[in-house]
Amino acid sequence: MPGAKDEIARNAAEATNAMNPLMAGFNRQELLGAVAMMLRSTMTNPVTTAKTAGKITAEHTKILFGKSDRAANPKDRRFKDPAWQHNPFYRRGMQAYLATQEHLNDWVAELSMTELEHARAKFVMSMITDAMAPTNTLLGNPAATKRVVDSGGLSLLKGLKNAYTDLTKNGGLPSQVDKRPFKVGENLATTKGSVIWKNEMMELIQYQPLTDKVHRTPIFIIPPQINKFYAMDLSPMVSMVQFLLAMEMQPFVVSWRNPTKEHKDWGLSDYIDSLVQASEVVRRVTKSRKINISGACSGGITTATLASLLAGAGDDRINTLTFMVCVLNPQREDSELGQIVSDASLEVARKYSRRKGILKGDDLARMFAWMRPNDLVWNYVVNNYLMGEDPPPFDVLYWNNDSTNLPAQLHSDYLDLGLNQPFDHPGEYDVAGHKLDLTQVKADAFVVAGLTDHITPWKACYRTTGLLGSENVEFVLSSSGHIQSLLNPPGNPKAKMFRNSDIAPTAEEWAEGATEEAGSWWPVWGEWLKQRSGALKTAPKACGNESFPPLYNAPGRYVFDE
Repeated sequence: MPGAKDEIARNAAEATNAMNPLMAGFNRQELLGAVAMMLRSTMTNPVTTAKTAGKITAEHTKILFGKSDRAANPKDRRFKDPAWQHNPFYRRGMQAYLATQEHLNDWVAELSMTELEHARAKFVMSMITDAMAPTNTLLGNPAATKRVVDSGGLSLLKGLKNAYTDLTKNGGLPSQVDKRPFKVGENLATTKGSVIWKNEMMELIQYQPLTDKVHRTPIFIIPPQINKFYAMDLSPMVSMVQFLLAMEMQPFVVSWRNPTKEHKDWGLSDYIDSLVQASEVVRRVTKSRKINISGACSGGITTATLASLLAGAGDDRINTLTFMVCVLNPQREDSELGQIVSDASLEVARKYSRRKGILKGDDLARMFAWMRPNDLVWNYVVNNYLMGEDPPPFDVLYWNNDSTNLPAQLHSDYLDLGLNQPFDHPGEYDVAGHKLDLTQVKADAFVVAGLTDHITPWKACYRTTGLLGSENVEFVLSSSGHIQSLLNPPGNPKAKMFRNSDIAPTAEEWAEGATEEAGSWWPVWGEWLKQRSGALKTAPKACGNESFPPLYNAPGRYVFDE
């Protein structure tokens, strides 16, 4: 079922591992506490509980006698099979499930709780009711039962094999991607270049020009610490690095090392120190006093901190700044996860990573999976186990599953950003060895966000425009979600964006004056960079120079760290 697989992959790609300071404070103990709280509420709110039970019983009776007209949302992919409409057994099962789900959610909404307790109870109830869906069982899924008959039972055997593999090799979660077709350095991260400088924390990759001329001012790309860098150079058709090379730019990219417990003391200040050194290498190799800097997701937080540090020191090496799908000052109301996180849960998360030495990428991936269980868990239970299919081979999901760890100190620093909100209080908080103050940053800035991004919501990304001291800021809103907004090369017929050259005080006011344009935002950004990157010069024939000779070929060695 290639169409279904493509849809599964696309939806999963919109829930890639990412990081903002509030997400760093998620912990399952408090969710278990929410379950206990709901159970207690059945005793402390007996009237509400009894009313809900009565409604469920009454509607189930109507359903049993075929008198219910309840139907699934047309957008609910779980109930696409015609059997849900035409088979009385399946139709009643679907109606009973949908009725129970609605009444349980209404019950949670009516309980007497605090706002935080309500948010947690709603989140937990959503997880419970998603798990109850009949489509998650063999007998309750008509497509799966048909597959058993059509395959002579082989789909069951293949499903059991897939389940065993996931239990023994994937931490018990269903696999999201068929990894076999992909290999970093062979069909992913294949752009020619060299590592020209390294320390124990990072490698600096310079890419070999594709044009005879290049702009004098290079671009230095800072990826998130929680993901490997090659999202920027995924495949030849979806490579931001190759796009920049074609635009006559000189791209340099950081490849972070995957930290282990021995690196638990690496904090944000250490990462910033490494970036200052690396940016100096870029300047000396390109003989450019100025550099353009770009950061994506949590790499944007690092970029903003670096820009503040340099500005505070009177260092004007930054020519332009680009922030991609990045929230600097997350608020609790921005997202569902933010609403269930408290100051106490941030501290619990801090103690946990300090005890372990690292926040494991696998743990973060598991958290994201249960944030959107229908897309990231149950879809794959159905596809891999009930249907006996392999998960789709999708490059974005391969990269997403190639996750990295966070050192305990960096995790703690992110939590402090969530607690103190220093970007909203310029000059008041010490961050990475200086008083954080983005109002001192005057470089032109380009900010891009995703319209349907639930990880870094676009209105939260828009707030960056008001934090900078820059006079010239461009904000572009891509029509996709988190990773699909970032990896949005020209040529996608469905791509569109919203633009408004006037930076309004609020995201809502900006949106009122925005116009829709067809196409990818990459060419808009590319032209914006070209206008600010100086004259063209003869492209260098080789990477590095005498002081910083190539050490080994891209994609380097740190990218292969497990």
